[in-house]
Amino acid sequence: MAQLECSEPDPELFVTPPYCRKIEGDKHGLPPEELSVSKIEVSNPGKLLKLVEDLIDKSTKKLEAKLNKYLKIECGAKFVFIINLHSISEEATVQVIQEQILNEDLRAVLCEDIFNKILQFQTSTLTASSALDPKIQFLIREIVPDGTGEVVIVPVLAGQQKVEEASSYPVYLICVVNPTKDSAYISKLISETFRYCMPLFLSTRECENERRLKAECQNLLLVARKLFSRLGDLSDLLKEIMSEARRLTNAERCSLFLLDPDHMHLVAKVFDGVSPEERSTEVRIAADQGIAGHVAASGEILNIKDAYKHPLFYKGMDEATGFKTRNILCFPIRDEDKIVGVAQLCNKIGGHFDYFDEQVANAFSIYCGISIMHSLVYKKIQDAQARSRLSNELMMYHMQVSTQDVLDLTMCPTEHEVPVYSLFSFTPRKILLRETPCFAMKMMKDLGFIDTFHIKIDSLARFILYVKKGYRDVPYHNWSHGFSVAHFAYLALKNFQLVERGYFTQLEALAYFTSCLCHDIDHRGTTNSFQQQSNSVLASLYSSEGSVMERHHLSQTICTLNTEGCNFLECLSKDDYIKCLDLIKDMILATDLAAHYKIHTKQLTMAQEGFNKTNSEHRYYLASLLMTCADLSDQTKDWTETKKVAQLIYAEFFAQGDLEKKMGREPANMMDRHKASIPDHQLEFLTQCCISIFRILATIFPNAKVLVDAIKQNILCWESSKRIFTKLCVDGTTSYEVLCSDELEAEVQSTLENLLESQQ
Repeated sequence: MAQLECSEPDPELFVTPPYCRKIEGDKHGLPPEELSVSKIEVSNPGKLLKLVEDLIDKSTKKLEAKLNKYLKIECGAKFVFIINLHSISEEATVQVIQEQILNEDLRAVLCEDIFNKILQFQTSTLTASSALDPKIQFLIREIVPDGTGEVVIVPVLAGQQKVEEASSYPVYLICVVNPTKDSAYISKLISETFRYCMPLFLSTRECENERRLKAECQNLLLVARKLFSRLGDLSDLLKEIMSEARRLTNAERCSLFLLDPDHMHLVAKVFDGVSPEERSTEVRIAADQGIAGHVAASGEILNIKDAYKHPLFYKGMDEATGFKTRNILCFPIRDEDKIVGVAQLCNKIGGHFDYFDEQVANAFSIYCGISIMHSLVYKKIQDAQARSRLSNELMMYHMQVSTQDVLDLTMCPTEHEVPVYSLFSFTPRKILLRETPCFAMKMMKDLGFIDTFHIKIDSLARFILYVKKGYRDVPYHNWSHGFSVAHFAYLALKNFQLVERGYFTQLEALAYFTSCLCHDIDHRGTTNSFQQQSNSVLASLYSSEGSVMERHHLSQTICTLNTEGCNFLECLSKDDYIKCLDLIKDMILATDLAAHYKIHTKQLTMAQEGFNKTNSEHRYYLASLLMTCADLSDQTKDWTETKKVAQLIYAEFFAQGDLEKKMGREPANMMDRHKASIPDHQLEFLTQCCISIFRILATIFPNAKVLVDAIKQNILCWESSKRIFTKLCVDGTTSYEVLCSDELEAEVQSTLENLLESQQ
């Protein structure tokens, strides 16, 4: 074939360009680096420059079309096409024939080591290209049928022309069909053309990859939004995952298996796009078998070009369904630290799954894992909430306050007059249990809350009845205790004239009485330390904040207020409502003795230096002090009542001690029915805790001295009881049995009578 010659211009007009000269040695005095530069030998520089100028498209397909046209003209060929060899995906593709851009690329899977073999030859015809991969030969025959003519094939490596680095760079096979030029000319022409066009071609290819990556990222973000919008239904979520996986990779079918760790199986939650609810049988695969099992075990993506030739492929499924599996892309789905499932895509439409499909699958699998695990957690939360609602419904059913109950309370005809009801010496536990709600209503009316805040009577009545039912039937911390504490709040407000003298506002007084009424609602009869040591549900909710039981009582109080028809505080303005709830919170939490001890010194200082009504800290300390005094007010009653209360308290203590023993722990002595010395524990409690608290109260309110005196008298009674305990705690008789005995009562009463006589 004739070689294209450079035209020789008139030497008087133009100097011959260096790229048209033959370089022989260094006779022209050129530096060594220029001697190694290849010069143009066959190309027309003007045409080549014009081609480079025209390569401005943002599509490699359009660039290929222009290159094909240029090479066709320069080689005098029938047509030209380019085969792209992809080392990573191990594929050969043709995307443009002549100047026609194909709708779908023609593809062929490459054999191993194809790149090294290609670089062993420079030019060849189809019939003589035995070094070519047979699948590439088949691809060429598909484009150029037998009898069409000669095909000259020139390999082009983009990058360093070294065989050992061939797989690191794109490789192209330039196929020239029926050229009029010889093979040597065509080889040089293609070499020179791509020497100057390749940078543009590669940069365009890189831009295409970047655009593709950007589009994939945007698609994945859209996918993530879709997936996370379906967390509430795992079945819908899995269907959406597979739908998006098919769309992203252009696959025909897909299946998703979740790992069942208990039975070491992969369970098909969505199989070929069909959920378990729509199938008659469940598909289960051993976690170490088949393609999905291999991926689950290895954690590596598996891209199978020919399914029937792969040893792990089970063709029985195809035979049963009539579906023909050509290729498979199978990838693991992980959460943060383990594989939770496997996704399997079948039959890439228009070819094989390539490297980019693998990258998409890897990225997509992250979203899959996160969304699946969040969906499972969300489902557990939903189930827990559903169980909680059912439990609440059951509880509310048994706690239900009927309309008739509310009417009976609001319309009660009895006056409930008790002559000494407003005295600190009165024992509220003497009131019949069925009448206590009426007395609670009576106290709130007497304190002016109903008229001042225009409280709805039926809402208040319903609230009180729900609070009463909210207390558990434990020995001490029951509704009787809550009512007794509320009664002390009533006594304090009346006898200390807290509102009239400016110690409390009317709103603070309302919060104080309400807090006392509710302060132990749903008490379990066990201490905060027991809740934490037993890792109870309450401890898991509140232990990080401290005051476990008190925070639960507060939560139950708010829950009761939010029960339909119970919010008697709705009459308050928005600001007063928020402030009242804040006050209730502070006051209920103040009943934790651990919280009291933290501020005890400050309360004592406040009492000694004088209460400052304008000091917010003083008001907080006083409210906390009054809550503690109300909670301990049983200790200010007469000995007979105090002894009965002690029986209730130690019944709870010993029940907790028995539980601790069953749990394998050694309870404190005061909780151990066989080790407790009740009079000693009571004396310690009264002398080290109660009397110091009530002395602070008496310092601020002198008429509280009667409370201190009552505690002193009870201390004397417990001191006198020690002899009886020592006498009777023999032969297996427990301290609690002595506490309940008639002999103890008689002995202490005798001591009290002697004390009175001596004082007279």
